[in-house]
Amino acid sequence: MKLIENFDIDLESIVNMIVQEKATKVGLQLPEGFKRQAMKIAGYIEDNTDAETLISGNPCYGACDLDMQLIKDTDLVFHFGHSRLEPFENVVYVEAPSHLDINGVVFQAADKLKGKRIGLLTTVQHVHKLEEVRKILEEKGFETIIGKGDGRIVHPGQVLGCNFSAAYDITCEEYLYIGGGKFHPLGIALSTGKPVLCANPFTSSVEHIDLKQIMKQRYAAIAKTMEGKRFCILVSTKPGQERMELARNIRDIAREKGKEASIVTMDLITPDQLLQFQTDAYVNTACPRIAIDEAGRFPAPMLTPPEFEIVLGIREWEELVFDEIRE
Repeated sequence: MKLIENFDIDLESIVNMIVQEKATKVGLQLPEGFKRQAMKIAGYIEDNTDAETLISGNPCYGACDLDMQLIKDTDLVFHFGHSRLEPFENVVYVEAPSHLDINGVVFQAADKLKGKRIGLLTTVQHVHKLEEVRKILEEKGFETIIGKGDGRIVHPGQVLGCNFSAAYDITCEEYLYIGGGKFHPLGIALSTGKPVLCANPFTSSVEHIDLKQIMKQRYAAIAKTMEGKRFCILVSTKPGQERMELARNIRDIAREKGKEASIVTMDLITPDQLLQFQTDAYVNTACPRIAIDEAGRFPAPMLTPPEFEIVLGIREWEELVFDEIRE
């Protein structure tokens, strides 16, 4: 049953699992781009099983962002669009691979690659296509390599918004990223310091990632905070984002340096929730992309932990790295 354009979702397998597990209450959690079809998925399940379906209306930004109340209230939760991250017995990850033809955009990319030894990276939606990419590039004379990543990475060559470890265990001159948007390839470029060519199969566009503007923004945020005295250390209660040990560590260092620093916990970090806190800057230990994608929306500078270490004088400017959640 085709529900979401360009993505495959096997609803028959979902129904079979519900019947096999004798589940009577089923939860559905979908990322924003999939939610428009949530009611159709729920309807299909209820038409073909005896289960009641509950749809999570909360934002869903990744496998790190599970709806914990939905998990408690249902027998099974089907989490769409992401690969496994947090091991919950009653959570089933439905990866929803893309069936877009990527050959055209890969041929375009081959003409723009500057290196000869190319690292291949993508998101979970396209990992099954990496061998096709490899074949095309090697027929054109390139050497390709696909990394495995750490324990948060399920598939070889896969990257998350907070983890680019699949890029680290390989030696290459340049990376080719297959996928939509710029955040993932931007993170690859920031974390590795190597050229990244982004091939977008949704728009058929191919472009190199330019770090100049984002680095200006990050350096400006750090510089603005250098004389700060009061800091909020933000910790997410989401199971895949919670880094309390890191938060306590940088809080204690800040206090040793004569700064005021307190830990603030919350589920979803938004500008409105932070308005009433009097602080010179926030230090985000939750999803790293909050400080990159949404920094301008907050009432005070939003720093990553490595950036805050520069403010505290325990890291040099030239040692700035991209914040990641690693295992």
